[in-house]
Amino acid sequence: MPSLKARLRPTPRRLTAVLVPVLTAALTATVVSLVQRSPEPAALALPPITGAVSAVTGPTEIRSVAYTQAVAAAKARKPKVTVIGTGGTISGVATSRSSFTDYQSGRIAIGDLVARLQPEIGQVADVSTVQFGNKGSGGYTIAEFHALTLAVETALKTSDGVVVTSGTDTMEEFAYWLDLTVQNRKPVVMTGAMRPWAAVTPDGPQVIGADGPANLYNSIVLAASQSTYCYGTVLLLGDEFHAARDVTKTSSYRMDTFQTRELGVLGWIDGPNIKVGRAPARVDACDAKQRWMTPFNLSKIAPAAIPRVEIVYGYQQAGGEAITAFADAGVKGIVTAGTGAGGLSSAQSAARTAAAAKGVAFVSTTRTGSGSVYGGSTTSPIIAGEDLLPQKARLLLLLSLAFAPDDVPKVRDWVTTLGNPEWNTVPKGNPRD
Repeated sequence: MPSLKARLRPTPRRLTAVLVPVLTAALTATVVSLVQRSPEPAALALPPITGAVSAVTGPTEIRSVAYTQAVAAAKARKPKVTVIGTGGTISGVATSRSSFTDYQSGRIAIGDLVARLQPEIGQVADVSTVQFGNKGSGGYTIAEFHALTLAVETALKTSDGVVVTSGTDTMEEFAYWLDLTVQNRKPVVMTGAMRPWAAVTPDGPQVIGADGPANLYNSIVLAASQSTYCYGTVLLLGDEFHAARDVTKTSSYRMDTFQTRELGVLGWIDGPNIKVGRAPARVDACDAKQRWMTPFNLSKIAPAAIPRVEIVYGYQQAGGEAITAFADAGVKGIVTAGTGAGGLSSAQSAARTAAAAKGVAFVSTTRTGSGSVYGGSTTSPIIAGEDLLPQKARLLLLLSLAFAPDDVPKVRDWVTTLGNPEWNTVPKGNPRD
């Protein structure tokens, strides 16, 4: 394995951005076939289907009994996967087979989408479906997010993994919310599509070049394989899967819209091969279930207990009125998407100081899309969000405030640890970073 020193980048960034690329080189090994089943139903007289995966290149450096057992179990029997549908483009109906942008989302039931993947997907897993909703991703509320977490946890009681479909506009927020709140180590995979599935009618012909079928198929394959056991929630589109915390949508129309800037993808699905390139830091706690789980157990709080948190954008000569108005409206937390390394205008800075004095909690992030914000304050509720994207920092802050409403030190601790997990590379016996 290449030495850490050889891979260190000359930045003040914490160890998260240093170690993850190192793991990309370390986490590889050849593993045998995942699933082999005879075709069903036999009456179809199709060629034998050997399952979606014939080889898995995986993270052998994960020293986890629980992870190893989960992957082995997926090879020994056909896994059970539940697909929960929430709508979005993947369930959309276009005006014609060649219409990629003129369509209505949320027209096709999730059960029908999965049925169209049969009989092939039936060789990979026993798949059941739950229709949670059928609308655009931006139309969901935090209360509905709360209910979605509980639905995922209910499904995981009997299934080996869960796939959640949604629209792509706020899919990264769906994914990070589930990553923070699902109290189960089994795989959770988010997926969707950039092009609608069918044309003219819900049971009409497939749109030319539709990406939904492959994305849904591959997501079920990934969940069934247990390759992301203990990874938390991952997001899969275009044969790539990403960590929920790090991924973001980068283009309004491009098929490769989802990217993980700086850190890169977790892995790929190349036809019958799954290649897992790296692992999130939380995998290190896979065998310590209580340490692996977050404190955000939604079965213990009602949706009404989750406070309002907003985002304020920084720009040239920005006024402070938005911050003041949010504070006066009773908002409990504000994320600032500042310029550069989190900079605010003088008016915004003054408004933030005044609002913080009244008890409003702030997390500082950057509008640049990558890079870190350091510093914060030890005397007022202004917390550095490091490289959390503003929309991700908002979810972490509102959950932290819900579970520790009057405890700023605890909120600060969660934002700086749960929000910015890192691998420990200090040798045993030396202080941890």
